[in-house]
Amino acid sequence: MNTHDTSYGAMSYGTTVLPSVQERNRVLRNTYWLLALSMLPTVAGAWLGLATGISRAMSPGVGLVVFLVGSFGFMFLIEKTKNSAAGVPALLAFTFFMGVMLSRMLAVVLGTANGAGLIMTAFSGTALIFLGMATLSSVIKRDLSAMGKWLFIGAMMLLVAGIANIFLKSSALMLTLAVLAIGIFSAFILYDLKRVRDGEETNYITATLGVYLSLYNVFQALLALFGLGGNNED
Repeated sequence: MNTHDTSYGAMSYGTTVLPSVQERNRVLRNTYWLLALSMLPTVAGAWLGLATGISRAMSPGVGLVVFLVGSFGFMFLIEKTKNSAAGVPALLAFTFFMGVMLSRMLAVVLGTANGAGLIMTAFSGTALIFLGMATLSSVIKRDLSAMGKWLFIGAMMLLVAGIANIFLKSSALMLTLAVLAIGIFSAFILYDLKRVRDGEETNYITATLGVYLSLYNVFQALLALFGLGGNNED
């Protein structure tokens, strides 16, 4: 029997059975559709946060606790429900929450000169990075699975340094972390999409969550560079 025959819905490489090309394409399409849909509650959450000022009303310490507890709680819920009908609503609720949390930074940027234009610049930059990484994921043939652990380590170091900078309030460190975040999370987008294309990730909810988080972090980092970095005096 030819183990590379896709007529049985999967390809076998040694002891590893990968989904068929059709199945991989289906997961990729669903990921893109759900990713696009997730932007709607994100925008709604950001609007609510700006309109009510709920995020800005929190102190930095309280905001950090709410963000960490809320985001990790939602991610745990999404992973628990990813194979059920509750998976998509859980993901959309998470993106709404993330929009509310983003409103604090958006409000600060909107308070600067040409704030709306800076936000649109950050959004356009994020979209271009996504298109670039999506294109690369379709043309790169080599296995990128080894990238995963190094990107995870980099993300954890960024998280720790970012939390420390809430108390240090260093503009130079903030800008350095923003540049590093753009590089690390852009690579994460490529890594996650390549995993779907290679059949290593077969759940589109999990795939969407990973790509969404990377886009969110890239957008935040660009906001920090364009909206906040250009207005720091030190």
